[in-house]
Amino acid sequence: MRQFFSVILLLQFSALTFGQPAKSSETIIIRTEAGDIYARLDLKRAPSTSANFLRYIDAGLFENTCFYRVVRPDNQPKDSVRIGVIQGGRFEDEDNGFPPIIHETTRTTGLRHRNGTISMARAEPGTATSEFFICIGNQPELDFGGKRNPDLQGFAAFGKVVRGIDVVRRIQSLRATGQYLDHPVKILGIKRKGD
Repeated sequence: MRQFFSVILLLQFSALTFGQPAKSSETIIIRTEAGDIYARLDLKRAPSTSANFLRYIDAGLFENTCFYRVVRPDNQPKDSVRIGVIQGGRFEDEDNGFPPIIHETTRTTGLRHRNGTISMARAEPGTATSEFFICIGNQPELDFGGKRNPDLQGFAAFGKVVRGIDVVRRIQSLRATGQYLDHPVKILGIKRKGD
């Protein structure tokens, strides 16, 4: 009899946890010394990229990192394809994280680099780890087939700023030598909104 009730309890628990539909998005808060940025990650269309970013968040590996790079019209004079982004992450601690992830192109996900899009920085496809950027304005040249990167693979968009785009713009406007901020903006931490 005891085994019967154990099986019933197990089945009820399984129905409660595994019977729920998978979440399609997760809202995160990027806490910076310039203000908070809320972004919604698209777990459904960019599952690997979103899971990787959440893995870094859950491990606390974004604490005391920074936004260190800003790209805007006045600091890319030699680039024929110009963009507007701020870039942040674990710039000086990139080797002490998780392995690189597969490259989820915008052709695969259907996501686009629009105003407020959060995306992964990379060198070659499949080298992204924790460096990310946020678009200011629409940036179609960062999508698959775009000419910002010679390999035409674009970058892996995986979410969008839903609140705090004014903070993103403020960071982009700060004084920089070339594309690197004279005083990087500290990321105090990134967390899931529910935490």
